[in-house]
Amino acid sequence: MAALPAAAQLPTLGDTSEMSSGAERKLGERIARELYRDPDYIDDAVLVEYVQGIWQPLLAAARARGELTAELDERFAWQVLLGKDRSINAFALPGGWMGVHLGLISVTTSRDELASVLAHELSHVTQRHISRLMSQEKRQAPLVIAAMILGALAASKSTDAANAVMAGSQALAMQNQLNFSRDMEREADRVGYGVMTQAGFEPQGFVTMFDKLQQAARLNDNGNFPYLRTHPMTTERIADMQSRQQLAARPPLAGPGMEHALMAARSRVMTNPGVDALRAQLRDADTLIAGLAGARQAAALYAAALASARLRDNAAAARYLERLTPLVAADPKAARLANLLAAEIALAVGEPARTVQLIDPASQGRPEVLFLSQAWIRLGRPSDASQRLQTWVALQPRDATAWQMLGTAYSAQGQTLRAVRADAESQVAHLDYPAAMDRFKAAQELMRKGGTAGDHIEASIIDTRARQVASLLREQALER
Repeated sequence: MAALPAAAQLPTLGDTSEMSSGAERKLGERIARELYRDPDYIDDAVLVEYVQGIWQPLLAAARARGELTAELDERFAWQVLLGKDRSINAFALPGGWMGVHLGLISVTTSRDELASVLAHELSHVTQRHISRLMSQEKRQAPLVIAAMILGALAASKSTDAANAVMAGSQALAMQNQLNFSRDMEREADRVGYGVMTQAGFEPQGFVTMFDKLQQAARLNDNGNFPYLRTHPMTTERIADMQSRQQLAARPPLAGPGMEHALMAARSRVMTNPGVDALRAQLRDADTLIAGLAGARQAAALYAAALASARLRDNAAAARYLERLTPLVAADPKAARLANLLAAEIALAVGEPARTVQLIDPASQGRPEVLFLSQAWIRLGRPSDASQRLQTWVALQPRDATAWQMLGTAYSAQGQTLRAVRADAESQVAHLDYPAAMDRFKAAQELMRKGGTAGDHIEASIIDTRARQVASLLREQALER
């Protein structure tokens, strides 16, 4: 990629934050803890894996470029949480937590557009923009700041939701704080652009995403684009991205990729779960497919199959899947997604044996691990599930869903102590330390009553983890 002329380079703003990285991480955890409890939070194995496939290369590129320092890399969470809200929004939070609404994924037409938003938000964190804004509120107690941020996020959904979290005046104050300065926006654009392109994404994704947001801004945002309130489009920002894309001398983007088209379709179904909206997906598939190109046609069929399953019309779901399969056969990633959808639908309609047939047990993908384990449990093979899940959580200890499923597998085998510990670990993964401590205490009580069944290694692990969680609870108490 051609380098930008010196006159086009913007100086870095420097880190003027008075908040330490440790304090920012703790503040972010307070907010993330509440987001995990939000009914809109969703851990969809397929979508989470897809977003992670974009997020992890961006993190790697930020490290390679020196934007992500070793200290922040170690201290911050660097986790993306998905919300099934249909509004077009994404946000960065203190401590490296990111939020993405499925509504944003549903309107993007390529993984490059989604990468541009994630790279921009990532750069707000690596450049310490959030902590600098928080330093402006240094007279406020951390818990008050956390409540204000949560109120502002709630306000992006509805006024009633915001009032349930905090007073309206505080929400307005924090909303103003979430509006980054023009200099910060330009820096996040510049750094995010570099991170995105180094990660291998096409720079035009930045431009086309800006075009979408600019068009929404021109139409007097009706509330569906809360992202515009915290990241207002300016002609200067748009012109800068267009000039950078032209200097990159890349060819125009091809049509939408099959994989992303399927994930955008999945997002649309999940953000509109009502019966009328699901039936609309079926009408689209039946009336529009003839005039659609390959990726769009596949997306319509994918959405229709998923919508049919949600409507419990198993026969229709099977028909749409049958039509989808040949369309995606030449694209390995899309073919895998279609196969996962078939396995998911088989679970939903009570055919776990079909799920087992569809999934390769050697696959290392998270959706395969979770779908197959769930099928094994339903088929009376919990030991197979627990062996697979044990390996998974050893490598992914923050996977709350896997821990919960592991607890179910242990319970089915009568291994109560291990089941209670797995439940505790799922609470730790969601940062709910009081609930985790309750479960660890229950496990210790079971041990005292002789319920260890000779599992001394597990008993030792439980004691160690209980002490660690107790320490985290003491830290929380001191912060207040």
